[in-house]
Parts: sequence; structure tokens; C-alpha cells
Amino acid sequence: MATKKYIMVLDTETANGIMVDEKLDLSCSLVYDIGFTVVDKKGNIYCQKSMAITEIFCGMADVMKSAYYADKIPKYWEDIKAGKRELVSFMWARKIVLDVMKEYNIQTVSAHNARFDVNALNNTIRYITKSEKRFFFPYGTEIWDTYKGAVHTICKQKSYIRFCERNGYMTKHKTPRVRATAEILFRYLSGDNDFIEEHQGLDDTTIEARILTQILRQHSKKEYITLYA
Repeated sequence: MATKKYIMVLDTETANGIMVDEKLDLSCSLVYDIGFTVVDKKGNIYCQKSMAITEIFCGMADVMKSAYYADKIPKYWEDIKAGKRELVSFMWARKIVLDVMKEYNIQTVSAHNARFDVNALNNTIRYITKSEKRFFFPYGTEIWDTYKGAVHTICKQKSYIRFCERNGYMTKHKTPRVRATAEILFRYLSGDNDFIEEHQGLDDTTIEARILTQILRQHSKKEYITLYA
């Protein structure tokens, strides 16, 4: 009997920089929000978690000012006080992620533009531990990128191309191409063209899980979605 495959859909929000000699170094993104949703290949949800990272969110005010969505900080405090989001240390957040991966025997983590999220998590663990630890996920974790997967599947559908052309969701290249942001993809899949992405970890994993399910429904070849394994 085949064992059910569980996938962790993960999203981060970052502040773009660290303070070096009283100056903001924008070359290193630090994670202040980690959210994840555990799903199977059909999109059924089994576990969700939302965490704000104490060292960055509370301890680095200057860095947090550089966060692209810094205007959402009051909403984070509301959620923390309401118990909708935990305020934890970065290494405790990692422990929670790894414990859930172990509980569900998760070998695969998925994200939209996954390279950004994985790099940001690795940047942060190196910063927090002074490079004592260098990688957030266990060695051998398979990383799936729903952006890459969407380009090979959803974005090739004639109905999606017409949807993007009709709504102006095209790139500004000499030969315009359809855009493949999570927000636009979800607008197409949900039929809600007024949908606005929250750009908060957990909320975004819910829509990315929907995108992942559609990609897997259209194509079973892992090379179309695998970033690295």
C-alpha cells in the first residue's frame, strides 16, 4: 500500500538588510515571518502554522523599517495578541518546522520563487548562529518551485494567456509574456479577479497550495517543478 505523500508549502516575509558598522547592508535578507501549510497532492490541508521571528521582528527595528511590507507590522501584533500567530525565536521556529516534517515524513518543501525563500532562511540561520549552522532544511530535502511549475503548466494554457492579455497581466518585454505571480495565478484559478495577496507567510501558503495542486493535476513530471533535490 502506497504511503501518502505530504508536502510542506512554505512562505517567508523578509526585511532586506542587516546593520553593519551602523549602515544597512541590503545584500542579506533576514526572515521575520515564517508560515507553512502541510498538504497532500490533492490539496487537502493537514497542518498550518504562522510564526513571527523575535530576533528580527522585535530586536531589529532599523532592519524592519526596510521590510517591503513594514506597514503590516500593526496587523502582526494584532494576530499575536489574538493567538493567531506565535512570536518565537528563529531556532525555535526551525525546530517546529523540522518536527512537523518528521511527524508527516515530509521530504518535499514547496514555495513560489522558492530560491528566494530558501536563500533567506539560510541567510538568517547563518546570521543568527554566526555560521555555526548554515542550512535551514535537512540535507536532501527536495525543493519545489511553484513559479517554475506554473510556467510549464498553467501559463501555457490558452485560457490563462487570454486572461492575462485581457487584464493587462503581461510582462514589458519586447515580446510580452504572461506574468506568473502567485496573486495573478490565484486570481485565474479562483475566478476572483479582485483578489489581493496578503503578503503574510501563512496566508500566502494557502493560495500557493492551490497553485501547487493545479500544477500537479496538469503534469506529474517532477522536473517541471523541482528546483533542486
